[in-house]
Amino acid sequence: MKHKRTMTAVAAALAGALALTGCTGQSAAGGDTDDSTLTIWHYENEDSAMGQAWAKAIEIFKEENPDVTVDVEKQTFEQIQKNAKIVLTGDDVPDVMEFNKGNATAGQLAAQGLLTPLTDAATERGWDEKLTGSLATTATYDEQGLMGSGEWYGVPNYGEFVGVYYNKDMFAEQGLEVPTTLDEFDDVLAAFKKKGITPLAEAGAEYPLGQLWYELVLAYGDRALVDDYQLFKNDVDFHNEAMTKATEKLDEWIDKGYIASDSAALTAEDMGVSFIDGTYPLMVSGSWWFGRLVAETKADWGQFNFPGNTLHTGSSGNLWVVPTNADSPSLAEEFIDITLRPEVQNVLAEEGGLPVAGDASVIKDERTRELTENFQAILDDDGLAFYPDWPVAGYYDVIVSELQSLVNRSKTPSEVLDGLQSSYDEGKADLLDG
Repeated sequence: MKHKRTMTAVAAALAGALALTGCTGQSAAGGDTDDSTLTIWHYENEDSAMGQAWAKAIEIFKEENPDVTVDVEKQTFEQIQKNAKIVLTGDDVPDVMEFNKGNATAGQLAAQGLLTPLTDAATERGWDEKLTGSLATTATYDEQGLMGSGEWYGVPNYGEFVGVYYNKDMFAEQGLEVPTTLDEFDDVLAAFKKKGITPLAEAGAEYPLGQLWYELVLAYGDRALVDDYQLFKNDVDFHNEAMTKATEKLDEWIDKGYIASDSAALTAEDMGVSFIDGTYPLMVSGSWWFGRLVAETKADWGQFNFPGNTLHTGSSGNLWVVPTNADSPSLAEEFIDITLRPEVQNVLAEEGGLPVAGDASVIKDERTRELTENFQAILDDDGLAFYPDWPVAGYYDVIVSELQSLVNRSKTPSEVLDGLQSSYDEGKADLLDG
């Protein structure tokens, strides 16, 4: 998934790092070399839930550490993602920074020795008790950089997930209730189609259709399948019962016209706008749409978890990580700990940021409280199952292409599964061999 980010000063740090490539500092390994400054890099807008929460954490840190200078540098997601390896090789690095989770991102930096292990801090400060199960999976990485085991290398403090947004006005016009099972969801889709309304806003040119497919896989699958698919616990046969039923169900929905025939060429933006303007009554997509829907949707609307599922597409949010060459790792750990305090987590809650340790009862806005309670229900079931494109490099484009073929009716469900299988197996082999 993509986020819009603010402009950055990372180019200056990159230039310095390029001059220092091959020179690695020892500050983290040898203890703090500078307890007078804490440098923080993050890429959240000031008015976002995360931006407001980080501002609160910085305020608390300053109050408790009046002799420490806090230097906050705004970055962009894209440039940090692209240049982190080069930047973190040098000595001019932040003490703590926000970074994306997963094998190809935080896991890669951890495997290359560019991040400080935080396992001791996680135990001493109780992070491992606040963040458990699927929520903690993205925080730990093994020697190959594969998530789910090994040392703690990052700490998440908010979450994200895929659910169902629905137009309450359109539901009321058809006398429909919120479905609680996949069969009931099928009935709702059929009811709208019978009235000449295509029910599902979709986008086949980007991530949304793949996430809908994965929700269906999770409807028929279990945690063992997720562990095999995402964490390589065992080999995966893509013609297993869950993946076969899911792909055939998606094919059925396309055939019945529940998804528009032109959706293969549509982007996520197209999908979101079409739901916002009332063209479609349902949109299966992520919590990252919430703020925009609040701001732009004129109709009454709500959100519910994918009907009948105990496993859901989603994960922790981005991680706070401590570079190996950081000057003040102990101050960085203190700042990370503050972001998990109730007063910071409750800012996330009140602003729709899906806290991992917040209190939904403090939320006054009904929609925001509903979203947070839905996320908490997933956490209570240990139900985060990550994203379908995560397992191997380049898999995002493969999923998009294969499912476009399903919408365009140029491949059968079996042929789509063959294509997904071959690319997955090849990527997995490259990752494990590398």
